[in-house]
Amino acid sequence: MTETPPRTDVAVIGAGPVGLFAVFECGMLQLRCHVFDALDAAGGQCTALYPEKPIYDIPGYPKIQAAELVERLFEQAAPFEPAYHLGERVERLEACSLDGADGWRLTSSKGTVVEARAVIVAAGVGAFGPNRPPLAGIEAYEGRGEGRGVHYFVTRPEGFRGKRVVIAGGGDSALDWAIILAELADRLYVVHRRERFRGAPESVARLHALAEAGRIELVVPFQLDSLQGRDGALEAVVVRDLDGGQRTLEADVLLPFFGLSMNLGPIAEWGLNLDHHLIVADPASGATDKPGIYAIGDIATYPNKLKLILCGFSEAAMAAHAIRRRLHPDEELHWEYSTTRGVPGG
Repeated sequence: MTETPPRTDVAVIGAGPVGLFAVFECGMLQLRCHVFDALDAAGGQCTALYPEKPIYDIPGYPKIQAAELVERLFEQAAPFEPAYHLGERVERLEACSLDGADGWRLTSSKGTVVEARAVIVAAGVGAFGPNRPPLAGIEAYEGRGEGRGVHYFVTRPEGFRGKRVVIAGGGDSALDWAIILAELADRLYVVHRRERFRGAPESVARLHALAEAGRIELVVPFQLDSLQGRDGALEAVVVRDLDGGQRTLEADVLLPFFGLSMNLGPIAEWGLNLDHHLIVADPASGATDKPGIYAIGDIATYPNKLKLILCGFSEAAMAAHAIRRRLHPDEELHWEYSTTRGVPGG
């Protein structure tokens, strides 16, 4: 006898900040959720890449560390008792019939099968990894240990205290970490192939202020050329300018921030309308071209899309309300504000 798989109102693919908030919004509308994520812990990039990085644009929090934000969102969703399937990537998404209604059957990398009446894809950038600089022998310096010379993510800033640090890149990540590590590093260089940086104007201004104060040395316009060291311990980073001139920067650590390589994985095979590896979604509801499937957060795209966590929160709320209307078209929703309705056990 074939066992009937568990059924739920909504399956959420992705347990990052936006996916966790979607669980809360669905719960407020009495929609039960199962949550899948390929990572072993909730939080997405906030947990895996920069748990101690401060975030400044979450309403109500002038500054909050990424790990604490995840903890708060996890706590916020807890009263609605979602079922978590962490460390399980959704491999297959197939249409199915649930008591005569349209639904979706999800099968994970561990063989877990769940049937859902609606699906929210909040998978961030999908499977992610760093874009590595093309430096000969860089592999010898890579690794998770603090004694290694090349790191692509900063999970514990304190580990760089008193170190000679070279940051390569000109975007937001490079600028953010330069500003943070300027308080910890013994010597900090920022290498960029252009004199102009691509980060937020406020961050660029803070970077230049730190440079004028002697806390950071801007090495521009230069780019990485080679590494020097032994047994995985970095001793120097060699850089060159556009004319071939070289400088040798004594360094213990190289942090190359050249963005993430994105791999949608199985999502690319689900027949969704994609635009440059992103899922095309309705900005008013998150609806995709597949009835019952919604996309929110960084993986969703539409005109004038802003890739901000706070925008993802708004998308989560709109998707939850759209799903409620889809699943209960004959029920009038008398929506109340959370301040008057409260949450279970609140």
